[in-house]
Amino acid sequence: MLVTSSRSGPRPGGRAARVQAAVHAAVKALQAEMPTSDLTVPLVAARAGVTPSTIYRRWGDLSALLADVAVELLRPDGDPPDTGTLLGDLAAWSELYLEEMSSEIGQAMVRDVLGGSTPPSADDPASCRCHAFTESQLETILERARQRGERDLPTADALMDDLIAPILYRLLFAPRPPTLEWLRARLPTLLRGPGQSAFQRKP
Repeated sequence: MLVTSSRSGPRPGGRAARVQAAVHAAVKALQAEMPTSDLTVPLVAARAGVTPSTIYRRWGDLSALLADVAVELLRPDGDPPDTGTLLGDLAAWSELYLEEMSSEIGQAMVRDVLGGSTPPSADDPASCRCHAFTESQLETILERARQRGERDLPTADALMDDLIAPILYRLLFAPRPPTLEWLRARLPTLLRGPGQSAFQRKP
């Protein structure tokens, strides 16, 4: 998911923002018309109304551009559902996450992100931004649980390791993708507070 901070740092303003928007829109339009493997920098530049050198200067290469576009598509649209309990919130959110990432569009976005990747670093590559999006959603869920007075809470980092990582590993490498049944069986084992049962919700 990769681009150095000089190419994918804070969102630009003014002319740079217009160029980014035009190039992103061009990529999305071309992907709707042809396989991603047929895209080239000159094609994207012509559609966006910029020169190829503009794209090379800002993104470096096509794979980094595709990763940047995919990251924006992976940005969450809003806060996770609020069901009234931590386990209910995790269940509702993670089922949506699994369905979206298992879809053809979701899988294509993951491939684009990984195709432009370098090892994650503090330079804000696309993979780190995807990690930050997901971690922020989990932190929102955990903060709600803290405000409700729920105890024995996991950390967002632990949920990344024990919930998100297995989903993505199975999507990328397992012979069969993870199912909702697999996810529902796994979730209760992540929360071992007293008196909790699978998908317990408060009245």
